[in-house]
Amino acid sequence: MPTYAAIIYSADVDPTLPEAASMIKDYNEFGAAAAAVIRGGKALYPTATATTVRVTGGKGGDIVTSDGPYAETKEALTGFYLIECADLEEAVKVAAQIPGAWDGAVEVRPVVEFTR
Repeated sequence: MPTYAAIIYSADVDPTLPEAASMIKDYNEFGAAAAAVIRGGKALYPTATATTVRVTGGKGGDIVTSDGPYAETKEALTGFYLIECADLEEAVKVAAQIPGAWDGAVEVRPVVEFTR
């Protein structure tokens, strides 16, 4: 079965703070309900903790870093799941159950499976 990345864009909150307890409860409930298709995933700390890396001049060039995310947006990349579903239709149904979709957005994208 194909694997899809369900990339979550939602409010930029710190999931480790006590005020996020209700949100964490919703994600735990989703995790339990979708356990059969979840193959991995993680929550991310807020964008204030991000470092963006660029290499000027291409391979072997100068490494340039900047504090913060790649792009400033209302909704931030807050986490992702890897889900194994029969097809895109099933992946969309699963993604709609992710709490971040309720007040943000979840991007569903097929994962490339490289052979070794």
